[in-house]
Amino acid sequence: MRVLITGSGGFVGRTLTRHLQESAPEAALFGTQMPGAGDGPDGVTCYEVDLCRPAAVVELIAEVRPDHIYHLAGQAFVPQSFIDPWDTIENNVRGQLNVILACLKADIRPRLLITSSAEIYGEVKTFPTDETTPLMPTSPYSVSKAAQDQLAYQYFVSHDMPTLRIRAFNHIGPGQSDRFVAPAFAMQIARIEAGLQEPVINVGDLTARRDFTDVRDVVRAYSLLMKHGVAGEAYNVASGVAHSIQHLLDMLVSLSSQRIEVRVDPNRLRPSPIPVLQGDASKLRHATGWAPQIPFESSLRDVLEDCRARIRGEHA
Repeated sequence: MRVLITGSGGFVGRTLTRHLQESAPEAALFGTQMPGAGDGPDGVTCYEVDLCRPAAVVELIAEVRPDHIYHLAGQAFVPQSFIDPWDTIENNVRGQLNVILACLKADIRPRLLITSSAEIYGEVKTFPTDETTPLMPTSPYSVSKAAQDQLAYQYFVSHDMPTLRIRAFNHIGPGQSDRFVAPAFAMQIARIEAGLQEPVINVGDLTARRDFTDVRDVVRAYSLLMKHGVAGEAYNVASGVAHSIQHLLDMLVSLSSQRIEVRVDPNRLRPSPIPVLQGDASKLRHATGWAPQIPFESSLRDVLEDCRARIRGEHA
């Protein structure tokens, strides 16, 4: 079994790599990352490839000839998509298209797992949200993810490419960039504990509610869907429980022995365009038997410990 993980050096990619090494030790793992990104995960044959360059992707696929592809690479930060919309759309859509076209050119049909996002549903009114919900993207990022989702379906229909469309809700866990909400707060707490920041966290609107799943549970879902998912279908990956950002912050603060003031900054009070995201993963559960195993508080505890370790490493 030859497995290609695009974006193998990222948050989800590294976690997926560790999971596959434990659950499928017989698999030969290959990965991609952007040129100059540094070392890839241990135990993975890693290629520095810009997936937006068709010739480079054709060469990659011809050499690896994967049986399974987990396509994780792309621009994943919603605010960045407003700053440079085309960069997000090009990276996410063109990169995926190049992978598909390279497979067709090599005359192979690997099972191809595409990671879309729950952001494609937009501001829904019915909760929990299942896969029949219309797509109403509200950012350039979610537009790109809706395009990836539909592109995967189109090539399943037109070229018998066995694609799996994954609509993942928010995930958290150790190793995530501090551009995202849980590690952003946890890094501030870790700095406060280390005496590097005054004991104040400035916040904006904390009322948005999100469905968080630990990344270690998320990659387990991906692996199960690669084995048991029906080609062409879309699957939500979600816990089914929505937590407010206020609750997330309160739990992180409670895990610290420091007295920390949470201060509302009026300049940050911008309501979220999507007040609630809460997923229904019944389809995934029925197909694979998957259920999340790591409690929300345990995930937050691990995020905070990871951020403490990062701060120690920066100031060793």
